[in-house]
Amino acid sequence: MTQFSSRSPRQQLQTWLHQFHPLSGKLRRDPMMRLSNVLEVAVAADLGVRIDANQATVDDWLRLPGLSIHQARTLVNLSQSGVVFYALDDVAAALGLASHQLTSLAPILQFCYYDEASPLTALPPSLNQATVAQLMALPEMSATIAERILNERQRSAFTSWSDVQHRLRLAPGQISQWMHYLKV
Repeated sequence: MTQFSSRSPRQQLQTWLHQFHPLSGKLRRDPMMRLSNVLEVAVAADLGVRIDANQATVDDWLRLPGLSIHQARTLVNLSQSGVVFYALDDVAAALGLASHQLTSLAPILQFCYYDEASPLTALPPSLNQATVAQLMALPEMSATIAERILNERQRSAFTSWSDVQHRLRLAPGQISQWMHYLKV
């Protein structure tokens, strides 16, 4: 007796990608890996990888194929100065490119809105994206620790709270308080 799957071809492809595609294993081992071509962007997007254009770091932008360090810094500087990216067209305009030049990146990019007046968005979602002012708003944060965080994440992004504690040599109490405000 032949059994037919009730799942759509797209769902079947996603299942296959999650289980068997070589990039799937690489992304599980290194979620911050750089993507080298358009196919890898599509596979990463199908695996749930997303980059929020309004919270992205230089390292986040450099994960995308075709973006230079200069372009990544430009986007981060604009975002940190208050410029909001509402769509792919905004990113293209900021880089002086035509929108169609970036369409292959669309599946992985998100354009979230953050209301600065809302207490829910007062702090960034990730320790790897927080500004100095945002870090200083955390309980028991000092300027010295904030500077150490910035220096450490320039070397490489934090991957877990355990990684943060190990690299910064902090007391467990500090980490446990910050976990309520940020994710890594």
